[in-house]
Amino acid sequence: MARSALGQQPTLRRIREIERGLPYRRVEKLISELDETDIRIAHLVQIAPRTLARRKQEGTLKSDESERVDCIERIYRLATELFEGDKAQAVMWLKQPNRGLADRPPLDFARTEIGAREVENLIARLEHGAFS
Repeated sequence: MARSALGQQPTLRRIREIERGLPYRRVEKLISELDETDIRIAHLVQIAPRTLARRKQEGTLKSDESERVDCIERIYRLATELFEGDKAQAVMWLKQPNRGLADRPPLDFARTEIGAREVENLIARLEHGAFS
């Protein structure tokens, strides 16, 4: 019983962070890691550019915005693991149209939760050698 409770700690911590609102620096890190503009990241996480600029001044995202940022971070992390830590290769893959995602880039497909799950499923299939 205690073992499963320990396994939930990272998830519970993430939930609390999201509920409180992630710090804006997480958005800045995404901009840097994905080599994107703030406008493009705003589009990916579905935050109006002016709202994103306000969040930058405030220093914190709202919980719904935080959840979408966390989702894109998760997709980036999984893609980086798929490419064995090669961040440049992961970013390139995330930005290229993919047959397994109706010829849309994984980053664009992951703008919604259902799309993000499909990207995660695709990554899992690729990790196990099932090419899509």
